[in-house]
Amino acid sequence: MLPHVKKAVTDNPKKVADLIDLINLPTVLRDFMGQSQSSQLNCFKRVWSYIKDNNLQDPLNKNFVNCDPKLKSILLGKSKVDLAELPMLVKLHFPKKAK
Repeated sequence: MLPHVKKAVTDNPKKVADLIDLINLPTVLRDFMGQSQSSQLNCFKRVWSYIKDNNLQDPLNKNFVNCDPKLKSILLGKSKVDLAELPMLVKLHFPKKAK
């Protein structure tokens, strides 16, 4: 394991657990993922793969994604999304855990 990854895992075990815990997905995300349970990290990876497989990155500015109807359904209906927003938009589908 890379040293900076190992440090992140040991310093923030709760945050890492939130990323990898399986949850029951809401209907919209379930339809996109094709499965009823997934982790937040796996959902983000699937969204990113979908973007790459379907060439949805803006050809003029790779920092933006041009959403097709399927991607719009999980990204609040946005037609264009900044890559920096992507993790936050995926995270919105996951319930907040009580502290």
